[in-house]
Amino acid sequence: MTSKPKILATRQFPENVLIRLNKDYEAVVNSSLDPMPAEELIQLAEGMDGIICDPTCLFDEKLVSTLPESVKIVTTFSVGYDHLNVDALKSKGIALGNTPDVLTDATADIAMLCMLGASRMAYSAGQALRRGDWTSWSPIEFLGTHVSGKKLAIVGMGRIGEAVARRAQGFDMEIHYHNRRPVDARGLENATYHETLDSLLEQAEFLSINCPLTEQTHHMINEEAISKMPNGAVLVNTARGPIIDDNAVLAALKSGKLASAGLDVFEGEPNFNKGYLELNNVFLLPHIGSATYETRDQMGFKCLDNLDAFFAGKPVPNPI
Repeated sequence: MTSKPKILATRQFPENVLIRLNKDYEAVVNSSLDPMPAEELIQLAEGMDGIICDPTCLFDEKLVSTLPESVKIVTTFSVGYDHLNVDALKSKGIALGNTPDVLTDATADIAMLCMLGASRMAYSAGQALRRGDWTSWSPIEFLGTHVSGKKLAIVGMGRIGEAVARRAQGFDMEIHYHNRRPVDARGLENATYHETLDSLLEQAEFLSINCPLTEQTHHMINEEAISKMPNGAVLVNTARGPIIDDNAVLAALKSGKLASAGLDVFEGEPNFNKGYLELNNVFLLPHIGSATYETRDQMGFKCLDNLDAFFAGKPVPNPI
């Protein structure tokens, strides 16, 4: 009887995922609800065959260089993998996997929630209600920006970008997008492709960020980019926090260049720029784009599918 592969899980994953993990593998699971410190990860990885991590676990060059030789695969509980030094991991012969497809709908739903919440001043209105400041209906209070019929500019027309576009069409929004290449997606034939970001920004009454974080997209939405957008635009980010320059966005929100913003992700999260808390024209969420029971289970199962295939000598189904 062959022994089961040994797997280190750096976070507390959903119950259904842990049940399957413990059934098929000899697992060591982070006992804390907090992210696993790098020193503890290195210590516990000794003798492990594989690791399941998440975006809070930074596999930088230093950590990768100290990973024990026993680790042959790392699979991340996420689609994005900017927390992984891919080149360093691959140079050690470590296979890599992620969890595409299954969180598309959940994240696109949150993008629409952020869009509606920001444009309709949901935070300030909700706070007034909770404080007891709402004493009567008024024709001039809590005024926001109409969503229906507006131009939505999408940066990154991958799976999630396409899902956002389809939902926005239900609000009769006019779809514009910037991508590496035009998409050929059923139902989006009338979407307008922009070869350059500058061209897209000129149309961005609403701007939805749905691209990966790379060296090229880091702080892509900065003061110069915002200056090209229409006055009173609405910014939505459900991709990665560092794609936007917080200082530039905060300045634009204060000046009125941006009417409002809906943000589910932040640079340095969970330590984010507290300047956002001083503003009423922002709608903030704590990175809950994929936070449904169904989606988180499926993300975990994708990680396990990657492990199953690898240890069976087959190609990883969701490779990085």
